[in-house]
Amino acid sequence: MATAIQKIALSSSRDIPFNKLVLSQSNVRRVKAGVSIENLATSIARRGLIQSLSVFPVVDAEGVETGMFEVPAGGRRFRALEMLMKQKRLAKIAPVPCVVRERDGAILPEEVSLAENIERAPLHPLDQFRAFHDMLTKGMTEEEIAAAFFLPVNVVKQRLRLATVSPALHDVYADDGMTLEQLMAFTVSEDHARQEQVWDAIKDAWSKEAHQIRRMLTETTVRASDKRAVFLGTEAYEAAGGIVMRDLFQSDDGGWLQDAALLDRLVAEKLKTEAQAIAAEGWKWIEVAVSFPFDAARGLREVSGTPLDLTTEELATIEALSAEQTKLEAEYEDADELPDDIDERLGEIETALAAFDDRPEQFDPADIAIAGVFVSIDADGSLCVDRGFVRPEDLPPVRTDGNDETDGEPVDPAGATVQRAVITIGGQATDPEDDDEEDGIKPLPERLVIELTAYRTLALRNAVADNPHIAMTALLHKLVSDNFMTRMYTGAMEAGVKHIYFPVQDEALKDSPSARAMQERHDAWSADIPKDDNDLWNWLAGLDDASRMALLAHCVSYGVNALYERPNPHSGSGVSQHTLDMRLAQADRLARATGLDIVQAGWRPTFGNYLNRVTKPRILEAVREGAGERAAQLIDHLKKGDMAKEAERLLADTGWLPEPLRIADADVAPDAETSSADDGAELPAFLGADDDEAVPADGEDDEHQLIAAE
Repeated sequence: MATAIQKIALSSSRDIPFNKLVLSQSNVRRVKAGVSIENLATSIARRGLIQSLSVFPVVDAEGVETGMFEVPAGGRRFRALEMLMKQKRLAKIAPVPCVVRERDGAILPEEVSLAENIERAPLHPLDQFRAFHDMLTKGMTEEEIAAAFFLPVNVVKQRLRLATVSPALHDVYADDGMTLEQLMAFTVSEDHARQEQVWDAIKDAWSKEAHQIRRMLTETTVRASDKRAVFLGTEAYEAAGGIVMRDLFQSDDGGWLQDAALLDRLVAEKLKTEAQAIAAEGWKWIEVAVSFPFDAARGLREVSGTPLDLTTEELATIEALSAEQTKLEAEYEDADELPDDIDERLGEIETALAAFDDRPEQFDPADIAIAGVFVSIDADGSLCVDRGFVRPEDLPPVRTDGNDETDGEPVDPAGATVQRAVITIGGQATDPEDDDEEDGIKPLPERLVIELTAYRTLALRNAVADNPHIAMTALLHKLVSDNFMTRMYTGAMEAGVKHIYFPVQDEALKDSPSARAMQERHDAWSADIPKDDNDLWNWLAGLDDASRMALLAHCVSYGVNALYERPNPHSGSGVSQHTLDMRLAQADRLARATGLDIVQAGWRPTFGNYLNRVTKPRILEAVREGAGERAAQLIDHLKKGDMAKEAERLLADTGWLPEPLRIADADVAPDAETSSADDGAELPAFLGADDDEAVPADGEDDEHQLIAAE
């Protein structure tokens, strides 16, 4: 027997004049906390009545309809309409859309009122964010959206920012896969790929708090409170095209500067400008850095200056400030607490007086001629200038006879010309064109040598790790030397094994083939090695000999140290020249034993890692050794920057290496006279010599291939 389907009968709907409606005592909403009739009235005035009222006919004692209707559901809307009527913005007889329900039906007015209030589904926050975003794209401003929904503008900005998070993360949030607080944390970055990458990294972790998400999204950025950012100013950074990431949901201390490389470049340029202004004072050298180690002045002699005399106006200002300070302190001597304005004024006076104490110093011209300056950034982001430090090699000779004259000629500081200071940033000269006048080959900058030997050390580590036999030999050599010969030096193998870290390195080192090979090998072992000590012992004991030797080689390789460092035998942490020579000699032995080829390990001379960081004579020497004399003649008329770029092209695939990367007794480049240029050594037209500086035509018909340096 078929079951009859019950049909639904909808209540009739019609417009009823407002003055025919009254509030019902059956309305279940009695508590009015959090209910804003004013905002709802404004909304109805703007948008009209969006939802009809549900009403019941009012009957008299005999059950006859009176023509009035009670409102059990929609009390807030009724009061809002009533407010608009009292404000004369709505007529008393204005028709109100109503759903009229049966008076004597099975459904009570209280049930209708309760159902309307508890069965409504609150809007998901994500739907609200998206709705705000849609309104913004259709022409409404943030202020208009805020006014339309009676919200502060900042709240609208926050919710609009949430709408810009990756759609993939929106889906996770919609499925309750993350909290609103976590979603808010992703708004600090607008990079959807990075947002998804961070979520994939932490979604299965036990710790995935909002603060951790923010930290991961900003780990490659620089805080706006960083002293570099304060020194430069975020306005200058943004004017140069930099982007500042902001967190709208909590205090971000000014945000994060996204492009750290741009910030460092702009800071370096500003520091260089400051240093050039100081150079006009006549100092011999100026060292520039964001910050210096605490012992940067160790071994230097400091010369003292005398503070500049105060002017009459400055003396009068100091006297007036001191008198005001004394008067205020005496006036409020017995007060338990100073008024805010008085406390602020006393602070201003103290700051002003302190500025007079920290006034510039005047140095003797003779001291300026031999001394230098450290220029850096203070912790608060201000410029820090420390003048008057003399290097040991610049100290004047001491005469045992007490005569201050040198070679019979008295020193006349007043008659000396102002010298041009040598400004260095990070160990590199900032004015490389000065090298144009130098004919000799200067030593390589110390920082460059350290970077080059860091590359060689990493390549050596990878070579040792690939050769267990060599690793075992090196380890035994170290252990036998320590236990049978009681040597007190540390050579190229520091076994313990202590991981040797690089104090200075090229930015490209971490992406070199050797670095990637070491990291991949380390990750592969890490995936297998147990973390428990007993489990580790048992695991090692069960390894086959080949695996044990390979693991030993990998661990031993981290102790390889082929780094150059400045000999400093008088410091507890320094090395002697003998120790350094022994270290480098042992590094050469390791390189020969492992068959290390730095060229095959990925090093090439480039504009950034070598050529633009040495003098023009060194660039020409490199091209002469690697590509031949004629190739060097092709570029010897160029400016430093263009010469370095062309040298990179000429030395590509030649296998040329600078001295720190060569093995001490390895063959150097072929003699320049046996090498000549081929067609590939010709310069582009725009870099060619001028007509009056043309390369001699000798040998033009007898071109030979450029020979690479081994």
